[in-house]
Amino acid sequence: MDELCPNLQTEEPPAAEAPREVVLRYEAPAPREVTLRYVPPATDGKTWDAPAENETPHADAIPYQYAQDTAPARDGGRRGLWIFLICIGVLLAALVALGILYWRGVLPRRAANASDAQYRYEYGRRGSISEYADAETTIPRHPNGDGTRLRYAESHGSALSIQEIYARVNPCTVTVATALPGGGAIIGAGVIFTPDGYILTNAHVVSGGERCYVVLNTGKSFADARLVGYDVQKDLAVIKVDAYMLPTAEFGDSDALSVGDPVYAIGNPLGVELRGTLTDGIVSAINRDVKVDGVYMSLIQTNAALNSGNSGGPLINVYGQVVGINTMKMGSSSAVSVEGLGFAIPISSAAWMVDELIAYGEIRGEPILGISVLRQYVTLPTGETALQILEIAPGSGAEEAGLRLNDCIVRADGEPMESVSDLLRARRRYFTGEALSMEIDRNGERMTVDVVLKEAQS
Repeated sequence: MDELCPNLQTEEPPAAEAPREVVLRYEAPAPREVTLRYVPPATDGKTWDAPAENETPHADAIPYQYAQDTAPARDGGRRGLWIFLICIGVLLAALVALGILYWRGVLPRRAANASDAQYRYEYGRRGSISEYADAETTIPRHPNGDGTRLRYAESHGSALSIQEIYARVNPCTVTVATALPGGGAIIGAGVIFTPDGYILTNAHVVSGGERCYVVLNTGKSFADARLVGYDVQKDLAVIKVDAYMLPTAEFGDSDALSVGDPVYAIGNPLGVELRGTLTDGIVSAINRDVKVDGVYMSLIQTNAALNSGNSGGPLINVYGQVVGINTMKMGSSSAVSVEGLGFAIPISSAAWMVDELIAYGEIRGEPILGISVLRQYVTLPTGETALQILEIAPGSGAEEAGLRLNDCIVRADGEPMESVSDLLRARRRYFTGEALSMEIDRNGERMTVDVVLKEAQS
């Protein structure tokens, strides 16, 4: 018993007395730290369990022993402090290293207010072909001046499903491949707008090229497409293939678009392997002024996915009409991610340029009337709407035709005037030097005036 519990003492009666109950009394030792230590059994293959409470261990049991060790002061707290200090040191070293990399420009920097220099407009030219972006093209030319013009509808039918839109426009969308003198090619898209093979695309798709190929969605190819005309600043080009009875796209009024309208794009993202790809989105902004290489372009902004190879392809409204020519997207020159910022040239403002390219091979100055009008229409006593003239440019066709301030334009090219867009649409049907007929109300007096369009002076 003493071996198991050394602090237990027994009191026994004198020998002469009758046996009495044995009283066990525990005398607590002086307070010391006591640790419980298990003494493992001999390695004879047996396992042992500590006896349950109030259970007497059998002879073979290995007892728990109380180690009467006075433990030294524990160093666990000191060890934790050292670990904490080491972690702080490592963190500070990492921050210093990142600061050095940032200062040396290894890591990308982004100011609180990102500057325009962090972003770029991507035309789809990459790598070695970028040197041909502004080079003169040597693609064989097609004769100009055959009277062909691009016309767009000023009305529309009912909305179509996405499948119907794709079935209608994809056959009119072509792959345009331009071979470069130094090897390689530019891959873009184009839109057929006449049955005999006039195709609208971007100027950067043909710039610097020496030969142009066109592939229809059926796989039929034309290896001798000719250049009708192009303008690098407006990023528009017209090419021609010798064909007949080709499917043609219907063009629509881009001035009728509103922010939030659904739109769709068809093209060849990243090359010919994915040609005929349809993407969808909305109109994110209209009349977005974008400055590229010092030139402002008023474009349609969309979040429909555009990539290299979509250039020159159609942007389509819900009625299956082509309302824009996809031209670029916004990218980033830093690690800042840029998504869903694509741009297209609106057809309403591009139609007269296309006509000039067909007629002259280049875009001359924009034909203008030489007047400014009140944006909000006025209502005449007859109930008709009209646009009131606020300003007349000296030496313009309007001044030479005898127009006066406060004259009201009731009709232009035979159509009623309810907005500035109506007047612009009528004017865009004519070249510089041609006359636009207008019906004028001057204090209740009606007259017809023919205004000769003059070239805008830059």
